[in-house]
Amino acid sequence: MEKMMNAAVPILDVNGLSVRYGKVEALHDAAIKVRAGQIVSVIGPNGAGKSTLLNAIMGALPNTGHAKGAVVYRGEDVSAVPVEKRVARGMCLVPEKRELFASMTVEDNLVLGAYRRKQAGERNFLDQLEPVFALFPRLKERRKQAAGTLSGGERQMLAVGRALMGKPDLLMLDEPSLGLAPLIVKEIFHIISALRQTGVATLLIEQNARAALQISDYGYVLETGELALEGAAADLAQNPRVIETYLGLAKKVA
Repeated sequence: MEKMMNAAVPILDVNGLSVRYGKVEALHDAAIKVRAGQIVSVIGPNGAGKSTLLNAIMGALPNTGHAKGAVVYRGEDVSAVPVEKRVARGMCLVPEKRELFASMTVEDNLVLGAYRRKQAGERNFLDQLEPVFALFPRLKERRKQAAGTLSGGERQMLAVGRALMGKPDLLMLDEPSLGLAPLIVKEIFHIISALRQTGVATLLIEQNARAALQISDYGYVLETGELALEGAAADLAQNPRVIETYLGLAKKVA
């Protein structure tokens, strides 16, 4: 794992990334690096531009959005590459809304996650099904159940599992803990942490700063569209400003 994390070329290297919606600048001059096998988190308040950042990296901004800057993936500038081709190259975004097919079974949702690999002619395009079930035993128990009948935590597990079916090299997660009970959040983050062992690089956008920093190698703080702080996750978790603003420990510290 150390060898992967110290690789000379980051799997994702974002420089000078800015996004405008009309005259409003939602993101200004963002610079982020993610290496293979790393978990990197971006924390910040609601409305800070976190989802805009992910969508810009993925090339999935709405028509009203305009991005400039460089998104370099595996040493290649993909800023002008369509979202479908970014997916084909191993980038994957799990959106905040999860976007599952509610009437389809858990297993069928997972199989859909491998559709691109099937189209590419891979004979073993379903080879990630059992590893996903090993990572999410609850999904295996409910494999024939309609996705719409799952709990919120199970739907999040399914959304991540479906993404992993495509064998991504870079997995981007937008607010995976949103709307989930604390015990389920703990379980979801434990699973995200386990992804390190697969070599997948993970970029995590999260309001739950405490949970995100606990499992991350490196972190960024995004405030009103600009990166205000960055550093090793353990150092950020000890930063007085982060503690007071995002970890809810101001009274304890005082």
